[in-house]
Amino acid sequence: MKPRLDASSPGEPRPDVILEIVFERGLLFLALRNIGEQPAVGVQCRFDRVLSGLEGTKDVSALPLFRRLAFLGPGREITVFLDSTASYFGARGPARLGVDIRYRDRKGRRFETTIKHDLSVYRELGYIDPAPGTALCASEPQVRSDWR
Repeated sequence: MKPRLDASSPGEPRPDVILEIVFERGLLFLALRNIGEQPAVGVQCRFDRVLSGLEGTKDVSALPLFRRLAFLGPGREITVFLDSTASYFGARGPARLGVDIRYRDRKGRRFETTIKHDLSVYRELGYIDPAPGTALCASEPQVRSDWR
């Protein structure tokens, strides 16, 4: 992962936006993070393939969040539920994934990073199911019964 960027002063604080895959107790999440010291504006993620989640019912890679995020402050992250590993790999979701991330700083300088992920490393990881009705993790999506 090597950022490509407009000319800037060495050592000058800048935004640094990444997209991570997070595995938590059998669940996969996408975390869009600004690990830099300055805000990122006009954040766009271009995936090299369709990334279907929610049991294959949603093209997560096409969410507006990834197409046009106006502002991502320094040290901030937005986490999106992708799918359970069983559902994702059962539906033959892509094991390899590339994403180009483009953004600007407040001075208008452009930055671009390409990140490659290999989701197959999560395929055979074990995890413990909690008791029924217990959240798998703090970030697990809670679905209200009246939404079904």
